[in-house]
Amino acid sequence: MTTTQPPIRFLDGEAYERGMGVWSQMVGHIFLDWLAPKAGSRWVDIGCGNGAFTELLIARCAPAEVQAIDPSDGQLAFARTRKGVQAATFHQGDAMALPFVDDQFDAAVMALVLFFVPDPVKGVAEMVRVVRPGGLVCAYVWDIPGGGFPIEPIRAELARMGAPSAGPPRADISEIGALHTLWTDAGLEAVESRPISVQRVFVDFEDFWTTNLMVGGLGTRIAGMPPADIERLKQGVQERLPTDAEGAIIYHAWANAVRGVVPGG
Repeated sequence: MTTTQPPIRFLDGEAYERGMGVWSQMVGHIFLDWLAPKAGSRWVDIGCGNGAFTELLIARCAPAEVQAIDPSDGQLAFARTRKGVQAATFHQGDAMALPFVDDQFDAAVMALVLFFVPDPVKGVAEMVRVVRPGGLVCAYVWDIPGGGFPIEPIRAELARMGAPSAGPPRADISEIGALHTLWTDAGLEAVESRPISVQRVFVDFEDFWTTNLMVGGLGTRIAGMPPADIERLKQGVQERLPTDAEGAIIYHAWANAVRGVVPGG
């Protein structure tokens, strides 16, 4: 089978919350433990999406300021409804052309975003530009090449069936060595990278399937397939999943994280 479907993208904040927001915050807790940032810092959250990480950042880090930016109206609308984001200001905008002045922030973060940026080099350069000397530039992304994507069983089975990519358009940048090189080439100092592994329990296969169909329009894409192909896809996905005696699925996913310091501080 072959189709011309576009790469996966996230536009619906509510669907993102169930399908990916839970995963993002799981990784985000470990990521913030690793960063151990100072309270009272000025942050920019680039590609904030539906505010899942923004809310976590405010709760965990007591920032003095959070500016959050995303290109999607739908994601931002959901983000503004979160109870824990009153300290944040949300903007619609482009990660490759941030609407902020040089050296404005103490820290810049991209949480599950960099592989959606068409030019990752430019995206990181913008992070460096808006962070003061001595400030922090950091990110985490699902390890797509290494199989860490939470929807990897669906992505892999679609690929086996000859369907187009069900992953981010710049999945190549999510490999840990690529991230480390990207940060180093951007002129950042004290660059470190690490994997972050998390797990999530689904009560059964249907729970896994319906939850993940909410990811980035994946459900709409699959609904357009012939019914026989959909059944073949579901069977193939189910065979890839670990299931316990009660039918529950404990699924592991992992991301790669990177951090660096703007020189001159």
